[in-house]
Amino acid sequence: MNIKNIIIAIIVLSVGFLIGSNFKNKNTDADALTAEIKSTNDQSNVQKDGHRRDVSPMQYLTSSEQATIDLFEKSAPSVCFITTINSREDQWTRNVTEVPRGTGSGFIWDENGHIITNFHVIEGGNKFKVTLSDGSSWVAVVVGVEPNKDLAVLKIDVPQVKLKPIPVGQSSTLRVGQSVYAIGNPFGLDQSLTTGVISALGREIKSLTGRPIRDVIQTDAAINPGNSGGPLLDSSGRLIGVNTMIYSPSGASAGIGFSIPVDEVNWVVSDLIKYGKLKRPVLGVELLPTQYAQNWGVEGAMILSLTANGGAAKAGLKALNRNNSGEIIFGDIITAINNQKVTSNNDLILTLEKYNPGEKVKVEFLRDNNLRQVMVTLGS
Repeated sequence: MNIKNIIIAIIVLSVGFLIGSNFKNKNTDADALTAEIKSTNDQSNVQKDGHRRDVSPMQYLTSSEQATIDLFEKSAPSVCFITTINSREDQWTRNVTEVPRGTGSGFIWDENGHIITNFHVIEGGNKFKVTLSDGSSWVAVVVGVEPNKDLAVLKIDVPQVKLKPIPVGQSSTLRVGQSVYAIGNPFGLDQSLTTGVISALGREIKSLTGRPIRDVIQTDAAINPGNSGGPLLDSSGRLIGVNTMIYSPSGASAGIGFSIPVDEVNWVVSDLIKYGKLKRPVLGVELLPTQYAQNWGVEGAMILSLTANGGAAKAGLKALNRNNSGEIIFGDIITAINNQKVTSNNDLILTLEKYNPGEKVKVEFLRDNNLRQVMVTLGS
């Protein structure tokens, strides 16, 4: 092979190498372009289909949000879930069936296992179960009830380490506009928090017995079925009321909820734990029914009869009577206790609740249209 042929062969090989490399590069670029188009289409489809997206930068909690979170985490362990059960025994088979009657909320009162709730939460049941915030359930017994105040005290026998009593505040110093927090189990959803403000103070609602409950707290914090018996808290996490009812035709929260003030809860619960009932101070009188008092135009509380050896009888008060001709002689009409005006039977009952058995009170009354007064020692 001569030099000329060698040179031609080298040139041919070089040209072939250059053409091959160029073709390969074009294919590589095409593949890259195809991959890029596919990737773009995939991203477009992800965004279009609403699939995984990039996480936005974290926004820090405000001080008010953090305060609410801290309050809930601190207070929630004191709140519990109450289930009321009816146990029925078949008279033929002697089989016992348990039928859930209702549910509600409650809270831990002290380290002895006392649980506070509404009377209407446990009404009609004969077995009760308390579920604590850790999920454990315990059988509860009734210590005492006061239907006129819609309050009840249960007791569970649990290790003290599981009990976190709720801090107790004061309701007499509350102000309209103050922030409040309600924790409970609305619709059976445990450990729910709602917030709001105090809308009004000094409201009056009726208990199941028809007796008025005075100085009730009105709030716009959502209180739904199942919240009953749960605590209403102030911004310090202190108990200021017991959520008892909502004002709504539908039964759902309509922005108006009511709570029994803690000042009243405190003394009622104390009696229920100590005596099993409310030791209400009494004058030792039976009062003329309200409907008769209204028909006769009586303003005050007329004495219908006296309890033998009661405080009123010993003080010389007189009851309604009839003369020899059969004519009705009005009894003494109580118009004030310690200068606090009394215009009805309910006024007298609620006024006396501020005192204790054994205390002496000044009773002002009308007899033969003459205003008189006498000191009476309250009984129980």
